[in-house]
Amino acid sequence: RATATMGDVTEPSPQAPLAVVSKVELRVSCKHLLDRDTLNKSDPCVLLLMQSQGQWMEVDRSEVIKSNLNPVFAKIFTVDYYFEEVQKLRFEVYDSHGHASVGTHDDDFLGGMECTVGQVSPCPPVLGMPVGNHPAPTPRLLQIVAQKRVTKPLFLKYGKFAGKSTITVISEEISGNNGYVELAFRAKKLDDKDLFSKSDPFLEIYRIDDDRSEQLVYRTEVVKNNLSPIWEPFKVSLNSLCSCEEKRKLRCVVWDYDSRGKHDFIGEFFTTFEEMQKAMGENKVQWDCMNPKYKIKKRNYKNSGVVVLLDLKIHRVYSFLDYIMGGCQIHFTVAIDFTASNGDPRNSCSLHYINPYQPNEYLKALVAVGEICQDYDSDKKFSALGFGARIPPKYEVSHDFAINFNPDNDECEGIQGVVESYQSCLPKIQLYGPTNVAPIISKVARVAADEERTKEASQYFILLILTDGVVTDMADTREAIVRASYLPMSIIIVGVGNADFTDMQILDGDDGILRSPKGEPVLRDIVQFVPFREFKNASPTALAKCVLAEVPKQVVEYYSYKAFPPRCPQPETPDSNLSSPQ
Repeated sequence: RATATMGDVTEPSPQAPLAVVSKVELRVSCKHLLDRDTLNKSDPCVLLLMQSQGQWMEVDRSEVIKSNLNPVFAKIFTVDYYFEEVQKLRFEVYDSHGHASVGTHDDDFLGGMECTVGQVSPCPPVLGMPVGNHPAPTPRLLQIVAQKRVTKPLFLKYGKFAGKSTITVISEEISGNNGYVELAFRAKKLDDKDLFSKSDPFLEIYRIDDDRSEQLVYRTEVVKNNLSPIWEPFKVSLNSLCSCEEKRKLRCVVWDYDSRGKHDFIGEFFTTFEEMQKAMGENKVQWDCMNPKYKIKKRNYKNSGVVVLLDLKIHRVYSFLDYIMGGCQIHFTVAIDFTASNGDPRNSCSLHYINPYQPNEYLKALVAVGEICQDYDSDKKFSALGFGARIPPKYEVSHDFAINFNPDNDECEGIQGVVESYQSCLPKIQLYGPTNVAPIISKVARVAADEERTKEASQYFILLILTDGVVTDMADTREAIVRASYLPMSIIIVGVGNADFTDMQILDGDDGILRSPKGEPVLRDIVQFVPFREFKNASPTALAKCVLAEVPKQVVEYYSYKAFPPRCPQPETPDSNLSSPQ
């Protein structure tokens, strides 16, 4: 595996763990299952399998629901989600005759469905790729994360439909840390615990956990000699405050500070984050600060003061999946180096040589990265550009031409379309030079700038540049990258061939801050550079894992900087035919 963390990508290592983008919960239901029982209806159970090194391994299984052909399973499957990896899943539904026997008898099989967590794997072979690398045709693999809810037919062995049986998988990200809250408290008319001066109050907030234990969430500063203190506003994560559960009980305690640590108890009150939220806007919420002992002893005891929540502000921290599930599309553009240093495409030594049995490095890199990105683009149309070649009809050098030679529409239909355009354009052009990439970066940036004006998280742009050498226009490229860092855009550069790419590391900000020739720094680190030769002997997915590992972080960084929340996904239409288990 390639080392792939959210912040850094180091040398590829087969043992290094991948960075988990998030955990995803999968909820499963089925309709119109086959009835395998003679006297009763089937007793369905779902097995979740994940492919590892070519083998299907059982990850988990659901409960068995008795006598139900339209089950809604209570079991929630939890899987780690990696943006940069194709994670193949398989759901298998069985009619159970005792939990231990599930999946052991072919006669009990009610149907299966293969999918991936976030990416559609290719069904037909891609032109230029060896046929032996592709599996036999299977039911089309699905986009669970990007679609949020998918319903597909169940298949028996050999691709046969399992009657009208369908399976529905609903995905939801586990929001372990989905924001923080800013709180501003004050108190009024607190009890005076000091003999010769007024109390020195401070406030503590405790979260009460499921086992009734209390966890200190926050302790305010001490306000000296004041029975009506105003404490400084403070921020706490929702995870820390209430485990992201609005109804979780909170205990708030007011103390009179004692320098010896023997603080005097003034009073307490109980609340929830749900109740606190009434303080948003111009509203305020207040609680009686109660001393239980005084309440018992004093007949006319009302309170030991009141605590007022002056203001509450919620700051949501969104994740990559929040934006994807909100409908943000990833628009993929590939830019291919057609400079003369690649060698004559008709020569087998050329980096652009088309071998029907073995794809060249350009094709390998294009397919590996593109297959991941296409999962997040609803229309599956990719812009495909070339640079450094003389192109018809005048055979003038161009640094941003459409490889389909359609100046009005440079988009191709899927990765297959890009591959076909690449192969068909090679005989029509003359490889030339120099290696200028600033024009293409600027071209994509102009489209991204138009998207930025919509002021919503609707489209993010990934530019994949495939080149065989160090760029010639380094100053202009640095300037273009700095400008692009302010836009919804990331740049991936893959060095093809055996050139010395040392100077290209300058563009990758991992080792320092990239600056324009005038000294202006990038707003965000948006460039990832990888020499393809480091992945020559790795699995086809290793390159994609490495170069795409930083994209989720870059997407979140951009929309956080712009303060754009995810768009609201379209509401689901309830399916009245899905029945709950009896």
